[in-house]
Formats: sequence, structure tokens, C-alpha cells
Amino acid sequence: MSTPVPSPELGAFLRAHRELLKPADVGLGSTARRRTPGLRREEVASLSGVGLAWYTWLEQGRVTASRQVLGAVARALRLDAAGLRHAMRLAGYHEPVAAADEGRDRLATAVQPVLDSWPASPAVLLDRYFDLLGWNAAWSALWGSPETVPADRRNLMWLMVADARLRSVLTDWEPLAMNVFQHFRAQAGAALADARTSEVYRRLEEDAPELRHWWGCHSVAELTARKVTVEPAGTGRIELTLSSFHPVDDPSALVLLFTPATETDRSLMTGLSRRPLRSVAASR
Repeated sequence: MSTPVPSPELGAFLRAHRELLKPADVGLGSTARRRTPGLRREEVASLSGVGLAWYTWLEQGRVTASRQVLGAVARALRLDAAGLRHAMRLAGYHEPVAAADEGRDRLATAVQPVLDSWPASPAVLLDRYFDLLGWNAAWSALWGSPETVPADRRNLMWLMVADARLRSVLTDWEPLAMNVFQHFRAQAGAALADARTSEVYRRLEEDAPELRHWWGCHSVAELTARKVTVEPAGTGRIELTLSSFHPVDDPSALVLLFTPATETDRSLMTGLSRRPLRSVAASR
């Protein structure tokens, strides 16, 4: 069973969202000029039905919270589903996950035929840390083969921010990369919650220090369906639709699927998939 723990990261997360809210956002009238942005702690405490001192200690990472009380705080702060899930994880309420290596291998074996059934649609299987467990030929043709990436960096977040080929192929890189990171943060939980999450953050810090402000951000979000435009060398623009789903064998894992938007786009992806592969490593 999950065990709640005092969490300074939970406190920082709650404080960041409190400072984003205005009194009108939660149905409060405007009062005298405020010295700090957002809601006051006493207002969040009152809306949550908890004491001011206890809520102050929660933001300071000095006390634990039950699921029910943390849910009340989340409602007061207008957190969405991703934000609530992230707050629960920061508080120590984690969903059970499959055993490490054996569970990953079994899941990859089960899902690989599904990925291969989309010959013109790049697809990838990710675990809860966004490590790549499987991919199809179309993924390798578009982004480069993940097999050429060192195992400790074979992670979607690392590829999004540190791989030159992916960034050059994806025409509108930053919005998608930021959404991926927001979902990664919501999915993986606290940076120091476990060894692999901490390692991913270290690799990002080492290889993309210019994006350090991203790692300090407290925003979380679901990875939403969207149109994605790519321009592989020698192919021209291809429009893809990003969608995602969770395998039934492991709801903490994620499959990303990039489906060609039109028959023309499908034809271009089919032609790209038939070319000899260029490695990710060679593109950096």
C-alpha cells in the first residue's frame, strides 16, 4: 500500500498553483490590495475545510495529508485531473506498477505486434518513466532508430529536448516538447521519488542545460491529441495526428501513435519507411 510522506515538492507544487489563482477564480470578492500574487493561504485553507496552520505546514512540507483532504485542497486550487494525480504522487500515493525488467519485457513482447500493425504510422511504447520499450519501423524511419541511443538516454523526454534530428524534423517543436514534459512530470511524479526518475532529470540537466527552467516548472498536463507537422529531409511536409492510449496490461505505460492525416500524407510516410534507415546518433 502507498504510504503518505511529508513532501517539500508537494508544498512547492501547491504554492505555485495557489499563486496562479485570483479571488474571482474561486468565487471570492475583491479585497484590499494584495502584497503577493494569487490566493492567500487562509483562503485556500478555508475553501478546503482545513486549518490555516496545518495548510501552512503542508506547503512547507512538514505534514502529510490523507487522500480525502488532499482532494479537497486540489479542488480548492482548481487542479485538473493531471494536477490531482501529480499531487497524489508527490504526497506518496502511488499506483502499483509492474515488476521492473520482467514486467517491461512481457509488456513489450505483447504490444510489439500492435506497433508493427501500423506500417505507415510512427508508434512507440513508453513505460511510466517515458523510457522506450518498443517502436515500429515507421518510428525509426521518421525519428531515427532508438537502438543507436545509449540505454540510459533512450527516453522520450531526452529525445524531445536533446536529439538534433527530432528537433529538426518536427516543425513546431516547443509546444509538443513542453506538453510531453508536463505529462512526464504528471506521470513520473517527484524528481527524487525513485532512482530512474532522478536519473532522467540528471540526463536532461547534463544534455540540455539551456532548458533548465523547464525542469523547475511545476506545471503538469495530460498529453493531448493534436496535429503534428514534420519535414523529413527529401520528403516534404507530412501532417500527422498524435493520439495515445494505455495498454490494458499496464495502465501506467503509454502508446503514442502518429497517424497520417490524409492519403497523401500516408503515401509520403510509406515512401519514407521504405528508405534505408539513418541512425539518431549519426544525426547529432
